[in-house]
Amino acid sequence: MSDDDWFERALRERDDGETDADDADPDESEQRGDGETDGSPESDAVVDPADEPSEDDTETGDSGGESLSFENGDPFDGGDSFDDDPFSTDFATAFENAPMPDPGGGFGDEQSGDEFGFSSDPGESEPPAFDDEEFDSDIDRIDIGIEGLDDMILGGVPDRSLMVTIGSAGTGKTTFGLQFLRKALEDGDSGVYITLEESRERILDTADEKGWEFSKHEAEGRLSVVDLDPVEMANSLSSIRNDLPRLVEEFGADRLVLDSVSLLEMMYDHPSKRRSEVFNFTRALKDAGVTTMLTSEADQSNPYVSRHGIVEYLSDAVFVLQYVRNDDFRETRLAIEIQKIRDANHSRETKPYELTNEGISVYQQANIF
Repeated sequence: MSDDDWFERALRERDDGETDADDADPDESEQRGDGETDGSPESDAVVDPADEPSEDDTETGDSGGESLSFENGDPFDGGDSFDDDPFSTDFATAFENAPMPDPGGGFGDEQSGDEFGFSSDPGESEPPAFDDEEFDSDIDRIDIGIEGLDDMILGGVPDRSLMVTIGSAGTGKTTFGLQFLRKALEDGDSGVYITLEESRERILDTADEKGWEFSKHEAEGRLSVVDLDPVEMANSLSSIRNDLPRLVEEFGADRLVLDSVSLLEMMYDHPSKRRSEVFNFTRALKDAGVTTMLTSEADQSNPYVSRHGIVEYLSDAVFVLQYVRNDDFRETRLAIEIQKIRDANHSRETKPYELTNEGISVYQQANIF
């Protein structure tokens, strides 16, 4: 059989199963089956008002005009006609008939719902409230070690976080890092302090002068202070990055401080190279499994961001140290703000702090002015 033969036979079989539109009764030409309109030219003729379709016709899909018709039935339900036209109902009617979310479902109100805010059972009981202590129990948390600041962090910072302290010159970034490390040493843990700005002796002297006994902790093998030249570090960053997780593990460090990451960023002129190197370095610190505090210089025009605007996006927690002046410039104060801490609730208020020989102390109950 040729291609023309099978095509003509298919047309004949289809015609045998249909009613000829020219031989059909005029009354039946208006509507066929369950609301299917005849596709013949007579269907476009003027219709007497008495023959206008009723509301029932509208609901079944016959809108009185030209409608969608299938000669072999509805391909969506496998039948011979449409049972219901999904496009015949206007939006207002559809909205009124649509299932509405339970007023109390899923948003902390009296009635609980499913994960999308819908309640399948109006009498469903209220879910138990979150228990803060139980909610935080799966994550080990630590204190920063700064009076007042720890009270602003509800439950503490998740262990093994990568944090950064951003501030301009004189805001106490180095003291912040030393005090963070001091907390670990007081708790019997160990720590590593890497400085790119000061000598090892200067760091030990600064801490000892505050009464934190860093020299004693170093002699006991629980503290390692390493001073690196920024240029040498940049030249050998790849080896340092690869060796750092192993060295931290061998030393058994619980906390690590790098002061400051800004000097490392300055070694790279090209932004993409700088971003790539800082990202790889911070990832190596995370792989080391140690809780890390980085310090970073603030941008000269914006005290809320780091100099190059990179490290805060790679960190789990961001602390901002800044100068705050009132309108008459008669008084300058130091203020701290917690920009973010992943997996922890914290205050978003800006609080004053004092930088003394005993370290940093945040006045949680005080306001700036």
